[in-house]
Amino acid sequence: MTPTRKVLLVDDHELVRVGVKTTYGDLLGLAIEWLEATTLADALALYAAHADIDAVLLDLNLADCKGLQGLRLFMQAHPTARVAVFSGTQDEFVIRQARALGAVAYVGKGAMTSETRETLLALLSPPGRHGLPGVPGTATSAALFPHLPRSALVDRVAELGPRHLEILELVLSGCTNQEISQSTQLSLGTVKNYVSSLLLALDVRSRSHLISLFR
Repeated sequence: MTPTRKVLLVDDHELVRVGVKTTYGDLLGLAIEWLEATTLADALALYAAHADIDAVLLDLNLADCKGLQGLRLFMQAHPTARVAVFSGTQDEFVIRQARALGAVAYVGKGAMTSETRETLLALLSPPGRHGLPGVPGTATSAALFPHLPRSALVDRVAELGPRHLEILELVLSGCTNQEISQSTQLSLGTVKNYVSSLLLALDVRSRSHLISLFR
């Protein structure tokens, strides 16, 4: 029998979902059953309703969440889920933070088909295993995340506390101070203080300068 894996694809662009399902309906003899969600709320509900989902492919920009907040909320609701971030950005900070927040893989939307196929195969390999039974050529865990060199900026980011990192994620997602205040339940004045301390800690002149460092 052909081995099958069930994957939840969370993306609000229909063409993207159609493209993924068409391109990766079969992975070297491994059949993929795709479930689809267009919002984080729908994704959380679908995951709760299907106990046999093997992995989640989660876009970072959805109608009801921005940036890594979606990943943070998903992992809080389903801490044992195998979630792969599905994003068009190859930003070093985003990739490192996704891993720190519990993502088990990072799938770049701009990656070559062969690279994405390798990452998906590694994602769907059972934890602690180096391949899928009966599926030749399956990849190892080295394919799950892009290789990233260390940098002085990353070292400075690593020294930030959890709340500063949360604020930084939202700033990089394009949120205004008011939107950050609503998302974090912090007062607007407190948010402004956090943003100012981020600029100082990362040695940047302005909010736009900060964002440009992670593009």
